[in-house]
Amino acid sequence: MSSRSHLLNNRTAEHYRRSVTHGVERVAAKLADAQQPFTGVTPSELAPTVSAVDLDQPLGTADEALEELERVYLRDAVYFHHPRYLAHLNCPVVIPAVLGEAVIAAVNSSLDTWDQSAGGTLIERRLIAWTAQRIGLHTAADGIFTSGGSQSNLQALLLAREETCRLVRKNSETAPSTSQLLPTLRILTSECSHFSIEKAAILLGLGPEAVIPVPCDEQRRMRVGALAEQLERCERAGETVMAVVATAGTTDFGSIDPLPAIADQCERTGTWLHVDAAYGCGLLTSRRRRALLDGIERADSVTVDYHKSFFQPVSSSAVLVRDRATLRHVTYHADYLNPARSVEQEIPNQVDKSIQTTRRFDALKLWMTLRVMGADALGELFDEVVDRAADAWRLLDADERFEVVVEPQLSTLVFRWLPGNGLAGDATLTERANLHAREALFASGEAIVAGTVVDGRHYLKFTLLNPETSLADITTVLDLIAAHAERYVQRQASQPQAARNAANPPALSAAQAC
Repeated sequence: MSSRSHLLNNRTAEHYRRSVTHGVERVAAKLADAQQPFTGVTPSELAPTVSAVDLDQPLGTADEALEELERVYLRDAVYFHHPRYLAHLNCPVVIPAVLGEAVIAAVNSSLDTWDQSAGGTLIERRLIAWTAQRIGLHTAADGIFTSGGSQSNLQALLLAREETCRLVRKNSETAPSTSQLLPTLRILTSECSHFSIEKAAILLGLGPEAVIPVPCDEQRRMRVGALAEQLERCERAGETVMAVVATAGTTDFGSIDPLPAIADQCERTGTWLHVDAAYGCGLLTSRRRRALLDGIERADSVTVDYHKSFFQPVSSSAVLVRDRATLRHVTYHADYLNPARSVEQEIPNQVDKSIQTTRRFDALKLWMTLRVMGADALGELFDEVVDRAADAWRLLDADERFEVVVEPQLSTLVFRWLPGNGLAGDATLTERANLHAREALFASGEAIVAGTVVDGRHYLKFTLLNPETSLADITTVLDLIAAHAERYVQRQASQPQAARNAANPPALSAAQAC
């Protein structure tokens, strides 16, 4: 076949249909046959297979490439749709969104300018308006789709930084420059917030020390009293709080900060409020739990991740702002792309709102989902996993083999196995047993759970985002964890004391680290 025969166009439409159909059939077969979420393959086992591929020698046909793909990827992929995948914030995806993904790839619109996307621009704008309405933001709100929560948080904090500097200069007799203001800027956020807040501070030239963690209560929610104290301390120290970041669904605990009370503090001090609802945004479609997000409508900016609790394929996220005028801080004009005159001509160029230029039409996936399923159906799916987490918490709380940290607001459970026979007080043994259980379970491929550290101790973590995960699945995984941990303790008990003291906790590979 000639090189041109691989270009997707009017002459190769049938070739495209056959190739994609074969690929879909192969993936469908893998989904149907997956007996567990993972094969347990190790990096050292799989790496030689991938390294042996000669990328300078093409196979020639899609069928041959799919056969090879089976060996280097599909056979050993981690399948999030399996009900015993319980690790990270990875959801199974809905079919209408996958259909949208296929359309996106084939048409390949770029959502930066109207003359590259046309209707795609209007669809994205309509979905931003729909999300803003669900949040409760007023008609001046706007936003943009992004690659994920980290980028959404970065853009929100960039806008907060620029808006804060603008207001300081406006109200100051000396009109300090941005470079003079940067060392004084601070971000207040929960000690349980996402690491992307600190990363954003570094990228924005503030440094990690600009992020001040605010203590949490026993439910891992920001203490409003501690926030008030930090706001007052910063004012006394001559530091400018450019943003308070509240979290609606922390990664580890699914905790939702007290949004109304935090909004009160921000309103009192005139501080930008950003709500990171990357996880908890699924509540926007819940008919039973929407009230958990009360107060989010008072935010200046909000992060939502549709690819978490809206069951969308990666990537699909957005950042929304209360006042569309603040998006001017990321607006730059290029004569070849979005000249200034295009604003006067009212040409809707989305690049004027984004820190990206070329950008996929990820909004189409959500559009197809809403048009086929509707928002209520998404809300019902998310409510199911929250219900299941509540059931699992009761199960864990009543099981003497385990200790669970907090009752979840969403669908995350943090817990650990405790050794019996009077050994529960042996902190080192408990640490090693839980680390071993997670590693052994991952190596078996029978189930995948995450891990985290709470108050300096290692814990295991379930993140439930699959409505197909049953309480029976959770019970089975708990039994597997307990069995692996118990075997580890038994082996340790059979060793001489000196050998036990010399043992180190098994290190987690990068692939397993949470």
